[in-house]
Amino acid sequence: MLKFIVHKHSNTKISINQIRLHYSALRIIIDYGKEDNKMIERYNQDEIEKLVQILRDDGVISVPTDTVFGICARINSEIAHDKLIAVKNRPIKKSFPVMCANEEQIKSIAIINETAEKLIKSFMPGPITLVLKKKNDLADYVTNGKDTIAIRMATSETLKNLILKLESPIFMTSANQSGESTCMNLDEIEKNCPLLDGMMEGNVVFSKGSTIVDCTSKEIQILREGPITIEQINKIIN
Repeated sequence: MLKFIVHKHSNTKISINQIRLHYSALRIIIDYGKEDNKMIERYNQDEIEKLVQILRDDGVISVPTDTVFGICARINSEIAHDKLIAVKNRPIKKSFPVMCANEEQIKSIAIINETAEKLIKSFMPGPITLVLKKKNDLADYVTNGKDTIAIRMATSETLKNLILKLESPIFMTSANQSGESTCMNLDEIEKNCPLLDGMMEGNVVFSKGSTIVDCTSKEIQILREGPITIEQINKIIN
């Protein structure tokens, strides 16, 4: 029997949802583990429909992005979310960033204030991630119970088309095991993320991670510096 232990003097609080995620991710690992020697099928960028179907079936795939190889799953499935946790071996307390196809999709899951609107119009699609307040009707598992969500817009036509055909934004995170170096090619991804359901072929120009801007308060906060500078941001919002 699997037991979760909380020390008597610990300040850590484990919610029912967190326990559920532990069990769910464990079940996925056990089920996937039966097939851990399988070869992961690779798809070229003309085979979008096949990749979309994998995502519709709650699968997890790797894709090339503008900065690194990423792994993704649709956000409108809790099963897909839990599978992504298993593939990434990611702590359940950490929520995943989300990638949208366009501003309309962003507005469907997050609250866009005046500052965020200016940044979206000026820098998206591009190497910028905005932390926004989530919509109240967005399922708690999407943000792990937080009231904020980190969002990027698809920076390639291929990813944009994938998301539009899927009719759902996607969780997007780097292709690696949590806490380890990002994989540099498909062979590394297959070795380090053997539970994937498919891989999209493509090249990545490895570069600095996106600028992360917290837009949830009156004054913005730069959480990570990136290709878009503070000076460029201030010029737009001031």
